[in-house]
Amino acid sequence: MRPLAEGSVAVVTGSSRGIGLEVARALADAGASVVINGRDPAAVDGAVAALGSSARAVGVAGSAADPGVVESLLRAARELGTPDILVNCAGAAEPPASSILDISVEAWRELIEVHLHATFLTCRAFAPLMVEAGRGWIVNTSSHAFTGAFGGTGYPAGKGGVNSLTYALAAELREHGIRVNAVCPGAETRLSSGADYEAHIERLHRRGILNDLMHAGALAPPPAEYVARLYLFLASTESPDVTGRVFAGAGGYIGEFPPPVERYLTWRDHETSPPWTPDEIAATVNGDQ
Repeated sequence: MRPLAEGSVAVVTGSSRGIGLEVARALADAGASVVINGRDPAAVDGAVAALGSSARAVGVAGSAADPGVVESLLRAARELGTPDILVNCAGAAEPPASSILDISVEAWRELIEVHLHATFLTCRAFAPLMVEAGRGWIVNTSSHAFTGAFGGTGYPAGKGGVNSLTYALAAELREHGIRVNAVCPGAETRLSSGADYEAHIERLHRRGILNDLMHAGALAPPPAEYVARLYLFLASTESPDVTGRVFAGAGGYIGEFPPPVERYLTWRDHETSPPWTPDEIAATVNGDQ
């Protein structure tokens, strides 16, 4: 089964290892030509080799948060054909035990750069080509961390920004035949394994930030190849009407975060009523009326 559009060219950032590599492998197996990306040149070369001689794959080393690297990704993709799939998997972990009480401005900026700014740069570079071609699939990588369940600062803020960008791009690009979605993956990677990671999860659980179910899941992440199939679906012709959605996937589980919806609390006519008093607002917010 090859559910991709004929002649698909995919760019997968952060694909030299982990989830990104499994996504690139799934896309290549489905018939796409693939541009591999990662910050370590040796890892990029290894990932290209891992896809095998039957896959059309090239590598571009460097951070997707660097505009020059994004230009190189664009050139590499165009040499393979017309890029119509963009998957943003590049990411970096928050410093261990980081919080608003001690994170440096530099660390904050780096996290926003690698998660949100890099996603913006690649979407900005590839969306016009997709519009010109009249088709395209963009899959961004978010995280359950955007809910605050894993603590931190720049990582959850960056992922929350990715969700908002995904909603906005889906609305803007729908008329051009481009679908934009996001995935919050759960999988074993360098960022979700090792003694430091396990100590971090235990610390969050003790503090009550991470509930029992998420604590257990975080300590036993499934292989990345499982969630890679969700990315493949969202980049395929099997999902023609799926756009503007944020999914979750881990092992055999697939879920979805509902879109943010404003909930009515109360109203009165400002033309005939004075501004709300703090007591009146408190009664409404606390459910006293």
